[in-house]
Amino acid sequence: MTRRYWNINLEEMMEAGVHFGHGTRKWNPRMSPYISAKCKGIHIINLTRTARFLSEACDLVFDASSRGKQFLIVGTKNKAADSVARAAIRARCHYVNKKWLGGMLTNWSTTETRLHKFRDLRMEQKAGRLARLPKRDAAVLKRQLSHLQTYLGGIKYMTGLPDIVIIVDQQEEYTALRECITLGIPTICLIDTNCDPDLADISIPANDDAIASIRLILTKLVFAICEGRSSYIRNP
Repeated sequence: MTRRYWNINLEEMMEAGVHFGHGTRKWNPRMSPYISAKCKGIHIINLTRTARFLSEACDLVFDASSRGKQFLIVGTKNKAADSVARAAIRARCHYVNKKWLGGMLTNWSTTETRLHKFRDLRMEQKAGRLARLPKRDAAVLKRQLSHLQTYLGGIKYMTGLPDIVIIVDQQEEYTALRECITLGIPTICLIDTNCDPDLADISIPANDDAIASIRLILTKLVFAICEGRSSYIRNP
């Protein structure tokens, strides 16, 4: 795997609150190697470990994107949703930021059918055909289109299973993580002090409740993906 310098700065992470974990009563003992201290009833995450695993994750996504691999970014809770969409769009990745529909990956044939329906309805709307239908029929199809846009809009161009999945908040996206494990899809997971660090291929210990923390981690990963894509374009 390529080793590169990703400018991961401990002071920058502290300013973003990456080091703040959950309360000491709400933690997973398996996270103890990634916790450096306790302060006013909360665990403090060891940012040196965060920097190490974030750097490893950046190396992984750089190498993968430089070989044309496809990524899916998952983060559906309110504090993560906007950052996930922006990061994914910037790096030309697929994303899910509203709700994970059970079986989205493990039952890919059903998801693919929904995507075909979604694309067909979008084409019908762009061509103006929905406007020519009876009002009741048009209303039904528009509701279907709106529903599909909400839940599948971030993966509308996905034609197969992703090569790597990036997950924000292991607890919130546990179903997505289990589907990836079942299918053998490599995962990079942002984990807080209440998570299990052994589930993902690369676990990045970090505050998964602060918008600034989530945004910082995603920004570093997205930069590495974009750098890899540039390399892939230059050396097809």
